[in-house]
Amino acid sequence: MEKFDMAVIGAGAAGMMCAAVAGQAGRRVVLLDHAAKIGEKIRISGGGRCNFTNLHAAPAHYLSENPHFCRSALARYTPRDFIGLLESYRVGWHEKHRGQLFCDVSSESVIHVLKAECDAGRVSWRHPVRVHDIARGGAQARFTLSTDAGAIAADALVIATGGLPVPKIGASDFALALARAWDIPVVAPRAALVPLTFSVAEWAPFAELAGVSIEVGIQTGAGRERGAFVEDLLLTHRGLSGPGVLQISSYWTAPAPIDIDLLPGRDAGAELLAAKSTSRRQLATLLADWLPARLAGVWADVAGVPRDARLADLPDRTLRALGQALNGWRLHPAGTEGWRKAEVMRGGVDTRALSSSTMEAKSCPGLYFIGEAVDVTGWLGGYNFQWAWASGVAAARAASRQAV
Repeated sequence: MEKFDMAVIGAGAAGMMCAAVAGQAGRRVVLLDHAAKIGEKIRISGGGRCNFTNLHAAPAHYLSENPHFCRSALARYTPRDFIGLLESYRVGWHEKHRGQLFCDVSSESVIHVLKAECDAGRVSWRHPVRVHDIARGGAQARFTLSTDAGAIAADALVIATGGLPVPKIGASDFALALARAWDIPVVAPRAALVPLTFSVAEWAPFAELAGVSIEVGIQTGAGRERGAFVEDLLLTHRGLSGPGVLQISSYWTAPAPIDIDLLPGRDAGAELLAAKSTSRRQLATLLADWLPARLAGVWADVAGVPRDARLADLPDRTLRALGQALNGWRLHPAGTEGWRKAEVMRGGVDTRALSSSTMEAKSCPGLYFIGEAVDVTGWLGGYNFQWAWASGVAAARAASRQAV
């Protein structure tokens, strides 16, 4: 049986970061993963350029049933820390939109850095290998892992196996199943950062508009669970996608509606009335100045106003109602595209069962959960990778101190 100070299960963003930091602190670390290719979620993110962090990452950008949990880890490992790591390897990067940072060349650069950091810490790799069973309280160490590569003993065990999205790249419920088996509470998982779908009847007028994109204001929920964004929306054959919809999906729960402002920052009713007094234009022609042309025509149809109707011929009440609808398009999603299209998982191991400073399970000394496996879900735009780096570092530093 091989003996290590720490075993990390899951060679993704959080797992590699954790293993590297612990290894470089002098701990003997083994990193295990069931996949032949490690870091696949890093590889496919950001269109192949990895949106590796966000300059503005702060606790307000994360959702959890325990909303203050993420503060400690995020404060102790910041976006600037990860930028510094990339720059030490001369990895070029650029800001694309609202603090979102991407690699100049390829997401492979991030994987290379993490692998190199693990090698600098003399981390032992075991992949592809499956962990069949984990026993607690052995004679040699706190944990004994039964794997395809033989038995492994470790004093600290870090679970970094991620969540359920994108099953085609090897997503699994390993972390959730282990937590439940060891009586550690789990917040029910659901797909997040995911397109929304609608009933055939509700979406029939808009199905032909697949591919149309527009910046909108979009919101749903209430109180702490209220989300409101101004982002691009994309119409699809089955419903809505695009950054704005992905953001709001993390806040949406059935049967709540979502509200969309097609003209954010503008009073559509007032502008329609003003145009009526100065123009002989047709309604559809005017709407095409404000909306994508295809959407403008369908919007007139849905509103029950003939496309060739002139503004001057329409009653003020009709224009006010149309304006209200443009600023407050209310829809009732039927569901989401599910794990197949989700970018992250909402829910996970209940953070109230973990230490916010160390990520260690309160009921099981030496056991840590990090990254997406934990009930901490970031906004779209690099926030979830920053949580992976920060939580991985927090666990590594804590476990390393305990081993001294």
